[in-house]
Amino acid sequence: MIRFLMIGGFLGAGKTTTVLRMARHYTEQGLRVGLVTNDQATDLVDTHTLRAAGFHVGEVAGACFCCKFDELVATLQQLEVEHTPDVIICEPVGSCTDLMATVVEPLRRYYGDEFQVGPLAVLLKPEHGRRILLSAEPVGVSAAAAYIFTKQLEEADIIAINKIDKLSTEQQRSLLEATQQRFPDRPVLPLSARNGQGFAEFTEALAETSVSSVESMEIDYDLYAKGEAELGWLNATFELSTGANQSIPLDHTVFELLTDLAKYYHDAGADSVHTKILIADHGGNQSLANLVAADAEPELSISSGANANAVVVTINARVNVSPDVLANWVKSSMHSLCERQSWRCQQVDLQSLTPGRPQPTHRLPG
Repeated sequence: MIRFLMIGGFLGAGKTTTVLRMARHYTEQGLRVGLVTNDQATDLVDTHTLRAAGFHVGEVAGACFCCKFDELVATLQQLEVEHTPDVIICEPVGSCTDLMATVVEPLRRYYGDEFQVGPLAVLLKPEHGRRILLSAEPVGVSAAAAYIFTKQLEEADIIAINKIDKLSTEQQRSLLEATQQRFPDRPVLPLSARNGQGFAEFTEALAETSVSSVESMEIDYDLYAKGEAELGWLNATFELSTGANQSIPLDHTVFELLTDLAKYYHDAGADSVHTKILIADHGGNQSLANLVAADAEPELSISSGANANAVVVTINARVNVSPDVLANWVKSSMHSLCERQSWRCQQVDLQSLTPGRPQPTHRLPG
């Protein structure tokens, strides 16, 4: 049977970086790997990034896995037929929870002869975890967003505190202790998917930990839906090009564009729950920048060092403002950048929305 693994966690928790490291790890063991991404809209930075790394990637877009369970299964089966993977790793939407009852248990019950379902691992995003778990009153996080964050951890078989390379020893200790105190009945592991620290222990836990068989957790779908509806959700694609005597520096451009957007967020007091921008040329070079919180700095996550006459820019932004406002900020930042540089800019696609109320296909007790 195909081993099925799902890596959850809040928006900006580092799921894609973790999935990529896992995929490379299993490939080095001689296993064939398939990946599945998930989002409320199409044209995902994550899908482009993982495919560029050489992996077979299916995409479920338009809603969470729980609301598109049948499409998830069809995507898994298509990967099975076309690429015969030994392991499929799935990355759900970062604002999604209740995955045990709506994805894991239905997959075990109805497709247990095809897929060996592994434990649900959830990455703890320290930028929000420190606000929510270490404060009596979370700062800069709404009650509904904090509810989704904690519910994701509550249902996890394994909790991994990711990005520990960005935390001091004291910050790691206090967050680890707070998480273990809040969730004492499951393993809590420190992890840096970026540099590999704690990764061996993480993959060992995935191999050894069994899937929870407890009853489905209680969840307030009204509060869950409110938390998702607080976010403006945007996926956009632009094509940039220059004259014959100009070129576009991918690293500088992606960082400058994200910095411009971050200024809009800051001036409006809006929190970037996660914004990621990918710039790719037609030769396969990619540069990726991320912003994971209002008090964080834009970060160049993938550097190409390349220059090109034509590039494609893919923007995925999740910010607690209306989608129309977010769309205006993105278009203004893009056109301002191109005016400053005298580049041509064409908007290929732009989807901005507020996620609808979750309507799971199934919700089964453990």
